[in-house]
Amino acid sequence: MGKLRLLRLPSSMTTVFIILGALILLFILVPLMKMVFSSSPGTLFSTLMESEVWTSIMLTMYAGLVATIAGLILGVPLAYLLARREFRGKRLLEGLIDVPIVIPHSAAGIALLFVFGQSFFLGRIFNSLGIGFIDTVAGVVIAMMFVSIPFLIDSAKEGFKAVDPRLEKVSRTLGASPWQSFFHISLPLAWRSIFAGSVMMWARGVSEFGAVLIIAYHVPFLGHYPTVAPILVAERFESFGLDSALPVAVLIILISLVAFIVLRTIAYKGTKA
Repeated sequence: MGKLRLLRLPSSMTTVFIILGALILLFILVPLMKMVFSSSPGTLFSTLMESEVWTSIMLTMYAGLVATIAGLILGVPLAYLLARREFRGKRLLEGLIDVPIVIPHSAAGIALLFVFGQSFFLGRIFNSLGIGFIDTVAGVVIAMMFVSIPFLIDSAKEGFKAVDPRLEKVSRTLGASPWQSFFHISLPLAWRSIFAGSVMMWARGVSEFGAVLIIAYHVPFLGHYPTVAPILVAERFESFGLDSALPVAVLIILISLVAFIVLRTIAYKGTKA
């Protein structure tokens, strides 16, 4: 006969932690599930067919995607430098990169207004090139990018730190240029962290309210003048009450959730591969 294995009960600490973890999960999930199941599929479909709603959602997703692509182009090189180089003021620079996370986002919108507004130097330069940021899609993009870029930079930096620098040195000794080492060694090995940071940047960008409200409220897009989805929810709640705002909020949650799950699944499969 095999030895009987006694059932090991969790320790008191584990039990307490499980209870506390379950409470925080309920705190997150119950309001979301309650809201999602409070609107019928018919109501959601009819709400989605409203031009104001679908153009708002399209604007939000499009601007978030453009902001993320711009963040990849501009943020990944900085993340690589922070991961590979030591220099005076590096810790201060890393702290400054995270500032958009902690400041009120309405204040972030005002800060952007003081740089990209038509009355200011940089804004006048862009306007002379035909690029305006006040109440335009470009304004939505820079507002989303400003508040969300730290997530991408921080994640990409950790990804590059996890790549053994000796691999880059070996590639250089074999005749590869710095660019070749970066694109064939560093970037492929760090791509999962970069992708995860991109997902978080996109998710944070499409949920932005305060900065977009200040710099680009209603913008011309697809023949309409929508605002981003978070502002639309607030507008409907303030003007018409909960019943009007609820279906829009549910649609935004469902669309964002599906996109988030798909993107995270891609990253997870890449990790297993």
